[in-house]
Amino acid sequence: MEKIIQEKISADHLLYVSLKYTKTCDVVLNLIARWRSMMDFSIERLLEVAKKKKLIKSIPSAPKQKIDAARQIYKKNKEIIETIDLYEFFKRIDNLEKIRENEFRKNVALKVLDRGEWINIDMDKLKEYSALLERFISQIKQILS
Repeated sequence: MEKIIQEKISADHLLYVSLKYTKTCDVVLNLIARWRSMMDFSIERLLEVAKKKKLIKSIPSAPKQKIDAARQIYKKNKEIIETIDLYEFFKRIDNLEKIRENEFRKNVALKVLDRGEWINIDMDKLKEYSALLERFISQIKQILS
């Protein structure tokens, strides 16, 4: 849990401090990478708990299988499923076409072409993601305790 909290603190700093002053898409991409890393640790911990509760026999080694296993085990938990969807999107971002808009200005935005649709990642969208991840972390704390 400590690693998850550390990643979250770093991500929050990027969102509320670094992005406020630098206003570049590189900071947005670094923030997404931090969140992805935090979700990696979280999914790993969720699978460890599921194994202890004997919901799965072993923790899969392949990332895609881990995601599928977590999705299957926690299918009734809305926050976890939404976060896994977001995690899969974050994993795809590196390979997607990106357009940087208004860098070094107030309305910095990163447009990403995902599955034929342009997604505009601006401050409002980042705060939306942050709120979802906040709910996800509180779910993880409940599951781990």
